[in-house]
Amino acid sequence: MKIMVPYSLAVAALTAGLGFNVLAGLSTGQVDFGKFTPPGDGGQFVEVQIKSNLLSLAAQLIEKQQPDVAKLLRSVQLVHVNVVGLTDENRAEVTKRVRQIRQDLAPQGWEQTVTVQDKNGEDVGIYTKTRGGEALAGLVITVIDPKGQAVLINIVGDIRPEQVAVLGEKLDLKPLKDVGAALKDAAPGK
Repeated sequence: MKIMVPYSLAVAALTAGLGFNVLAGLSTGQVDFGKFTPPGDGGQFVEVQIKSNLLSLAAQLIEKQQPDVAKLLRSVQLVHVNVVGLTDENRAEVTKRVRQIRQDLAPQGWEQTVTVQDKNGEDVGIYTKTRGGEALAGLVITVIDPKGQAVLINIVGDIRPEQVAVLGEKLDLKPLKDVGAALKDAAPGK
């Protein structure tokens, strides 16, 4: 009887955990950045969320001309981009929030793969969550340019590291192009 009680508790905890993931609606590589408020003075603000249905449609449109890119687009479930212009009023709050998002990633199984901090104050953090040893379930790129903007990018899917640069090119996302180039250079055999 004593063995059944802990076992029952473990099953209940597992069931509750699975239910929470379903309720949260987040897939393995997805990160919830929350909602950002546009700067009050009309500063830069961009939020883009491209889901699998639109990516699949794009893949159909380019299938004949670029089959490799179409295959890549079909492997992506979500591309989420936030760009928030930094002003004197929101700089401290947005910077603190981006740093908190970064801090919360490690306990969720994300690996910090790139950190860049330069003398101009630019602060870049890139995080990956792998699926097995061959693919990325998710990629998070965070950039804080204290003189300009904060950029957060989350890509979710079944993405091979060598495909990241191609995705950056096709979606015209410079931080993603740079990450793809770095991943390509770091690949075994280079």
